[in-house]
Order: sequence, then C-alpha cells, then structure tokens
Amino acid sequence: MQHLQQLLATENSQISQLLKLSLYGLQATLNQARIEYPNDPGNDLCENVILEIHNLLEPEVITESPENVVIDEAKPEQLLNVLNVLNELREVFNTDLELNFYLGNAPLQSQNDGDLWNEIHRKLLRVPEDLATNWKKRALEMAQKVGATEDYINIEHFPFVRDEIIYPGLNGTVQAKGLCLSKKAFFKSEIAPLYNSEDLQLLAGFLLLYTKFIEIDPDLHHALKSVFSFDVVSLKSQPEQRQLYLEALSDRLQRTQKTEENTDPIINLRAWIDMDEAIHSLVFVPPAERYSWWGKLQQESRRILKKVANKAIKASHDVKIRQLSGLYADICAYSKDDVQLDHGGTPGEVLTCLRLYTRINQEEHPGRVLFRSLR
Repeated sequence: MQHLQQLLATENSQISQLLKLSLYGLQATLNQARIEYPNDPGNDLCENVILEIHNLLEPEVITESPENVVIDEAKPEQLLNVLNVLNELREVFNTDLELNFYLGNAPLQSQNDGDLWNEIHRKLLRVPEDLATNWKKRALEMAQKVGATEDYINIEHFPFVRDEIIYPGLNGTVQAKGLCLSKKAFFKSEIAPLYNSEDLQLLAGFLLLYTKFIEIDPDLHHALKSVFSFDVVSLKSQPEQRQLYLEALSDRLQRTQKTEENTDPIINLRAWIDMDEAIHSLVFVPPAERYSWWGKLQQESRRILKKVANKAIKASHDVKIRQLSGLYADICAYSKDDVQLDHGGTPGEVLTCLRLYTRINQEEHPGRVLFRSLR
C-alpha cells in the first residue's frame, strides 16, 4: 500500500497516471459488481476494497478551486464552501438549443455545485438517451477540469425491482451524491412482501420510486384526472396534490392486486388500465421524451398491460388497445378531457399519452393525452 501511495504521488509520471486510471476503472467495476450481485458472499469485503481504492485516489490537498485556495481533506466542510466551480457547465447547459427543445426554457436553479450536478442529471433523464449520454460525458469532463472525480461510493439508493446506476456522484473539489435503483432497498420496504408476482412487484416499485423522486425533483407534476381534472399540477407549488396523487396511485395498486385473484380477465384488464394511467400521469412540463430514461421506465407498465390484454383476447374477448400519438388532429376523436400545453415538443402534436384508448367487447373507452397547441 505504501508503494502504491508513493507511485500515485509521483509528479509528471506516465506510470502514475496509468495506475490512477486503472484504479478508477477497478473502482467502477467493483461498484457495478456489488449492485449486480447484492447477495454475493464477497459483497462486504468488496465494499472495503472500494473504500481502500477511494482513499488511495483521494488527494490530501486540493488546489483546483477558483480562488486557488488550499483545502485540507481533514476539513471536508471547507469543500462545501467552494461553490460554483461548475459555472461553465451551468452556462453551456442553459444555452444549449437541443436541450431547450426537450426541457423548455427553464434555467437551472441550483445554488451550489453539488445540487447543480444532481439537477443536470435529473433533467437528462427526460431527453433522448443518446443526447443524455453525450451530455453526461461532457458534464463529467467539465467537472474533472476543475478537480472533481467520479464517485461510485456516495450514491443514494432508490427502491425498485432492479439494480441500475442512474448517474455517479462527484468527489474532490465538488461533493455530489449519485443515484441508483436498488433491488435490495425495494425488498427492505414495508410494502414489497405484500406483492408476490413479478408484475405486481413492478407496480409496487413504481409507487416506491415515484415517492422518492417526488421528494427530490421540484419539476414533477401530475395530470391524473380523478385527482385534478382541469390541468397539469405542480407537486412543488401545490404540496397537497402530492399526497392526493400518491394515495390514488396506492389505491389503484391495491385494486389491481385484488383483481389478480379474480377469474374474469376483463375486470383484471380494467384495473391494469387504470393503474397504467396513474403511472403515466406523473409528468414533467414539457413531458419527458418517449425514448428518454423516464419514457422507457414508464413504458414498462404498458408492456405488461399488453400481456394482460392478450390474456383477455385468448379468453375470447374482443380487445383493442391503442397508445395515442402523432398529430393531435388525427387522434382527438379517440380521446377525451385532454390537456393543452403551450410549449414543448412540436406544435399540434401529442406530447404524451396519459390513458390508452381501449375497445373492450365493442364498448369504446376514450384515451387522454397532453398535446401541444398550434400557437
């Protein structure tokens, strides 16, 4: 260990740089392994190894702050006072036209670098994945320029039915938590034991995950008609709507569970349609792009709904399900009580489908959408 520290501290050494890169790679690999194999007998030892690598890589003195102050790692509170070293990242993010198309003209609000790192990465969950990947790489490069390093240890775990690193944290001149989905956190929750099937566990995972995201993301809204039928409601500016929405989501989950015991596939299908509407009614303004992380997450509910519909079809029921998209003028005959937005996306097009259009045994049920006005 002593020789490793000496080599890492050697200035102007290519071998030292190569060792650092290798240790960063090993640290990231072991972090991913711990998430993928949470029950592995070597998990605890692996965490200790990661901490040892982290201590090797963490510099004792940081001299990269804008004011060229020296920060002793023995006084980590000083790091919290080195604010806004990511100002360049803030400026290029705010002025990027492609991001503005998907996110709207909403400047970043964070007052310090740690919050800024998280706000940017939460917003990137709403844009197409290829654009998000490019921006994650760009953000990390800009953070590294001012002395920050990628951190896979300081990560917040949100409960869900799978393990996934959403984005890493930062260490060094910028202290920021990362975020991941955690199966272990899901099964530790109070509600997880109540749901036995994988499909119901997914719905329970949505309830737990949404509860956590609503706590940290002020940009979230809801458009659930049974709770508030007139508009899209900000969960930050109207906190009472937050509780009402989560209660409605929980009630629909319980109803869906009860219908699983029912032999009538149509009753089960109707419950799944209601649950899917509640899941898709948690939205941003403008809504997340369909092929973003958020868009793909919510589509997981719809994939299971199609399986439920196929069961009803196999039981000789006439079932048609349609996700409404494209030009609003082309689909408005199949929807009702739609909500109009004056920004985001392409004028005249559907922004997101909140409730599917269905025809069940010749009985039609309109869908519901958010759409962009022509203005």
